[in-house]
Amino acid sequence: MELNQEIKRTEILLENGEAESQTNGSSQRYLRRILINGAISLFLILVIIYTLPKTVLDVKSLLEYSTIVALVIFLFILLFRYFAILLMAYLYINQYTYDVPLGGYFPFVSILVPVYNEEKVVLDSIKSLLELNYPNYEIIVINDGSTDKTKKVAETMVGYQKGKYSDVKVSLINKPNGGKAKALNAGIKLSKAEIVLCMDGDSQLSPDSVKLAVRHFANREIGAVAGNVKVLNRGKLFTDLQALEYIEGLNMARSAQSFVRLVNIIPGPIGFFRKKAIEEAGYYSSDTFAEDADLTLKILANGWKIYYEPNSISFTEAPAKLQQLLKQRYRWTRGIIQSIRKHKKLMFNPSINFGDTFILWTMFYEALIWPAMNIAANLFFIIAAIAFGFSSLIFFWWAGLALLDLVTALYCIAVEKEEFRLVGYSIIYRMFFILIIDICKAMSTIEEFIGIRMSWGKLERVGSAKA
Repeated sequence: MELNQEIKRTEILLENGEAESQTNGSSQRYLRRILINGAISLFLILVIIYTLPKTVLDVKSLLEYSTIVALVIFLFILLFRYFAILLMAYLYINQYTYDVPLGGYFPFVSILVPVYNEEKVVLDSIKSLLELNYPNYEIIVINDGSTDKTKKVAETMVGYQKGKYSDVKVSLINKPNGGKAKALNAGIKLSKAEIVLCMDGDSQLSPDSVKLAVRHFANREIGAVAGNVKVLNRGKLFTDLQALEYIEGLNMARSAQSFVRLVNIIPGPIGFFRKKAIEEAGYYSSDTFAEDADLTLKILANGWKIYYEPNSISFTEAPAKLQQLLKQRYRWTRGIIQSIRKHKKLMFNPSINFGDTFILWTMFYEALIWPAMNIAANLFFIIAAIAFGFSSLIFFWWAGLALLDLVTALYCIAVEKEEFRLVGYSIIYRMFFILIIDICKAMSTIEEFIGIRMSWGKLERVGSAKA
């Protein structure tokens, strides 16, 4: 018995010894970690104390470094955006060259021309439509309650006019003023055609515009085709800058979007639609100031594809004065923001339509984020350059952006076989014209979110330019 008790006591002592040994080992390891972490922390504190006067306390150096970093980030985003669009546009043009559908598809087309106080230009528009190189179409003019002589001028063209291939019927609808959306809806409901062309009353189409665009509807997935808008009244500073903007800023972007068949805005001066796609979308709506963008998003949401036809051209009269230009862009910006807000549920639910989600986020970026970023970058770099003696930075920054626009303008103008003289405007394009437009966009965005009321407004037409 005593022997057994002694053995048990020995076992207990051994177990306690092992446990104590294990405890001591754990404590030692924990102590070593504390000492190591403490040494590292002490070293970091000493480094911070040593470098603090040379970094945080030196505000000038900090701002200098931040200026350089901000410049690099801004230029990286700009270059990525530009080259991504350029690459997709190039792939589209290459695809267009080799995969363009052949002719032989000539469905009946209704050309809808909404007019409001367009007496100076409506006659030229209708006459240009009668010379189209297309055998099977009609013209429907919708007079939206004009108060000038638009109705009287349009009536002289009503009836059957001799076209190039067959008789072309010209119809006139007179209705109370209700806006472009309601005017187009009236024409769409009257039309019996499979394809409708919606345009502006001041636009003039190239002879092959209908034939080249309509052939894409042979693909049953295509719900709409966007045309190529060009400035007609060139020769002045702002109209020439807009001509370059349409070629470089708008058409290049549409080419990139067309590569994936997701054009985000069908332009008002020339947009071809499958009538079925418009009916499924619920026609044009009057609850935004960008009815074209709104309808485009609704068509995309229904699963239709949208293509861009670069050789289907509409010549339109652009604002010649700065005040008119800002008024136009003010309306465009607020209309696009209204369209984004109207379809915002698609931004956060890509399962409905991923293409629409992607397009809405790109529109959000272009309409709200990029203008603010561009303005902030200009102000930041200019202030930093003046305050800290970086005067040479402004020149090199401007020269770099001008070179980028110069190369892009050369490419776009070569692709569209446009006037080479427009390339010269690329020198002032971004630092002057685009900056003004972005400031207008920023102010429009603020007023839209504040809720300031706005009216539709109307661009004063000169009617002196010919296509």
